[in-house]
Amino acid sequence: MDIRTIKLYLHLSNSLHFARTAQQMHVSPSTLSRAMQRLEEEVGAKLFERDNRSVTLTNAGVEYRHFAEQTLDNWSKLKHRLDPKQDLLRGRLNIYCSVTAAYSHLPALLDRFRNEHPLVEIALTTGDAANAVEMVRQNRADISIAAKPESLPESLHFIKIDNVPLVIIAPTFKCAVQELLTEPYIPWDRLPFILPEHGPGRLRIENWFKQLGLSANVYAQVSGQEAIASMVALGCGVSITPEVVIQNSPVKDRIQQLSSPVAIPPFELGCCSKKSREDEPVIAAFVKELNAVN
Repeated sequence: MDIRTIKLYLHLSNSLHFARTAQQMHVSPSTLSRAMQRLEEEVGAKLFERDNRSVTLTNAGVEYRHFAEQTLDNWSKLKHRLDPKQDLLRGRLNIYCSVTAAYSHLPALLDRFRNEHPLVEIALTTGDAANAVEMVRQNRADISIAAKPESLPESLHFIKIDNVPLVIIAPTFKCAVQELLTEPYIPWDRLPFILPEHGPGRLRIENWFKQLGLSANVYAQVSGQEAIASMVALGCGVSITPEVVIQNSPVKDRIQQLSSPVAIPPFELGCCSKKSREDEPVIAAFVKELNAVN
């Protein structure tokens, strides 16, 4: 069992996608598969359930992930203690954010940090922004970029970095949705809506429905704002999404913004971390740089 294998396992346990992990960790799919097989032999238990469609963690896999996270953290701390250049911080920072945030906000956040701490390894995982807070709570990320929930857990520290406006989006081309938009008054109750599955975005839309007294015509519930933008661009319906998602979307030319009959409060976007982990050197350094900018 070696550190490289542990890193491969942790990435795979988060992505649950062999091809994606192989690509992002710069190994061949066959090398990754053999490494996981050897690891299961050493542990003496099956860590993954897999078929042609999905990969999931077994109970043993969840237990081993906790061990692997602790082992990697202890390894980073040991290297830091033994390194003769004590003035240079070493370690690993696990960051979780949406694909859009990786383009729109993360580079500016990391520029100053990487300049001050060039030896810290950055590990980025992207996914649905609605899961960002939970990723930190479960210690699957050290830092996440998240929209501040209405009720922030007491265990978390939140540093605001931006206000993100929300906009109503619709397709621009001729389709059933577009025909409804040509009526003298927008028939909000008949428009098909595409909703986030959960999270702050879902709550914003539900509150918007309540303000208008709408019984929503829900076409689909989707994971991830980027996927919602794609479905709108395909003519499936309308939605409410962060404006920054559309600005960074490859399908933005197929999307238009509609005026809202009531105000939609923006998101407070920020970085989340666990209060109980803020004394860890790498996390403390990142939070310090954030506070210096803000």
